[in-house]
Amino acid sequence: MAANIAAELLKIQAVKLNPENPYTWASGWRSPIYCDNRQALSFPELRSEIKSQLAQLIRERFPSVEGIAGVATAGIPHGALVADELGLPFIYIRSKPKGHGLTNQVEGRITPGAAYVLVEDLISTGGSVLAAAEGLENAGGDVIGVVSVFSYGFPQADQAFEKAGIRYASLTNLEDLLQKAVEINYIQPADLDTIREWRKSPEQWRQNPVNNS
Repeated sequence: MAANIAAELLKIQAVKLNPENPYTWASGWRSPIYCDNRQALSFPELRSEIKSQLAQLIRERFPSVEGIAGVATAGIPHGALVADELGLPFIYIRSKPKGHGLTNQVEGRITPGAAYVLVEDLISTGGSVLAAAEGLENAGGDVIGVVSVFSYGFPQADQAFEKAGIRYASLTNLEDLLQKAVEINYIQPADLDTIREWRKSPEQWRQNPVNNS
């Protein structure tokens, strides 16, 4: 499953790999890779596959789930599709409460004490999705897990989820993606070394490593 999803994301160019011209994330980190899984929403077959696989992942890992929560904004469409597949209530969570109206952070009707699984498109450090989990719990929900389409596999994320006491799982991850990218000549082996070096300390990676030649 992980290899197949990785291959499909590469096929639709949802994943951009550019070690020579690094991208800048919202966090300020420079990165040789940029993942935009929202691209998958424009491809019905892949969209349906992601929906089915996320739903199956939730059934297997979090069988006591009673509701699905999408993390704004990229997790909302995937979460809504999964909730429909599972026949469960759906809500979504903003990054912070609205500054007007009812000033809600959580949109939709929450069942107090109900077990929710959060759906996100990707996990980097885990900070945004864990902030959403805190917002949902403050509103009365019980967060039992997080699922995503893609995970970078950073140790920072593992530590953050462990500290929060929340389990998470992803359909595919950076290692599966890189293996598939080399296999189909999407990147070259030298690029693979660069990306793996970046992953060791992404917050400190500021320039391209010296070429091996």
